[in-house]
Amino acid sequence: MPTLPDQHDEIISSDTLRGEGSPVARTPPGQRLTTKWPVLHYGDVERIDPADWSLRIWGLVEKEVTLDWAQFNDLPKVKVRCDIHCVTHWSRLDNLFEGVATRTLLDLAKPLPAATHVIQHATSAPGNDWTTNLPLNEFVDEDCLLATHHDGAPLSADHGAPVRAIVPKLYFWKGAKWISGIELTDADRPGFWEVNGYHMHGDPWREERFGY
Repeated sequence: MPTLPDQHDEIISSDTLRGEGSPVARTPPGQRLTTKWPVLHYGDVERIDPADWSLRIWGLVEKEVTLDWAQFNDLPKVKVRCDIHCVTHWSRLDNLFEGVATRTLLDLAKPLPAATHVIQHATSAPGNDWTTNLPLNEFVDEDCLLATHHDGAPLSADHGAPVRAIVPKLYFWKGAKWISGIELTDADRPGFWEVNGYHMHGDPWREERFGY
């Protein structure tokens, strides 16, 4: 799994920017465009002090890794321009996210050959722990990252600060807000939203919204 170089001012353009720039061609079926960024989540939102945040990577890895805020920010940064699509039918085009590539993070832990899936773990408030699942190969696509900034500004708590996952090719719930853990497994396992009826995969171009 190759490590991305530090991009600095270079911007990775996601494959979600399809359709030769046409907003219509870039909008999956059943979606409506918005220039706003709607706030959607389950339960209350805790304002997490970055000094109290950490990221743990464990499971089927050669080396379990835990990073605090300073260690996370010492890693090479990337910028990704992508479209985002919410399962609740809104899409927002041309977002610029900045953070650390998922490839860079998993290179630290070195997934074992048996690892096939990722379970993202997140906490928004006490008692509101939740997870979401996806294939490992999709989690380490070139345009996937753990973001700290959106369109040049730090993320707000409502949008997952201090760090949220971005997986542009899937519906937006597949990138966990307030992410605090990355677990590598050898099997697909439904997370919070999947147990409650959302699709196990979540491809917006196939309208994989609900069910298995």
